[in-house]
Amino acid sequence: MSDDTRSRILAAAGAIFADCGFEAATVREICRAAKANLASVNYHFGDKETLYLETIKLAHTLKTQQTPLPPWPPNTAPEEKLRVFVRTMLQRMLGQHDLCWTSRLMTREMLQPTLASKPLVEEFIRPQFDMLLSILDEMLPPATALHRRQKIAFSIIGQCLHYRISGEFVAILIPEDERRAGFSIDDLEEHIVNFSLAALTELARDPAHSWKYTPHGKA
Repeated sequence: MSDDTRSRILAAAGAIFADCGFEAATVREICRAAKANLASVNYHFGDKETLYLETIKLAHTLKTQQTPLPPWPPNTAPEEKLRVFVRTMLQRMLGQHDLCWTSRLMTREMLQPTLASKPLVEEFIRPQFDMLLSILDEMLPPATALHRRQKIAFSIIGQCLHYRISGEFVAILIPEDERRAGFSIDDLEEHIVNFSLAALTELARDPAHSWKYTPHGKA
């Protein structure tokens, strides 16, 4: 059996897993869509679980290849690194490939984690998370506790992820003309980076991180 058959199975499985989820999708349905016989899944992948895991890995690989994180030159300011990181995340989540099965499958896996979550995190997501932590290391006092840096990183990622996970609710809340005027990827990048830099600037001033919000006029 050829690599072409394997590729057809992966492409068919990706779309079906994205629409139906791991549990509801069947090997028979996937093989029918791939125009392959039932034995092909066992030959190429062993079982449905391995096929799903390989499909998840392919989805993330394709997203990364479509929008790679560009290397930055030596001595690039951490603020610019943060901007590039946020822009890349937004482009991967909301860019021109947003409607293909890769985005839908990744979103489903985030909302309904399966057996693929752990290898997905370790192989693909953790390296990007560590990269964001390394950027934050350049911007925060050296004594900043790891758990604080991790929460800051999650706050930044969460701002990007919100527009992917809650896109339909954003579309209901914000009229289309307002979204076109102020919610493009460029607009979101500018807001998320500036919002995050403002918080990071305040955190850097206070190594103990004892600051709290003071209502305007009550300082």
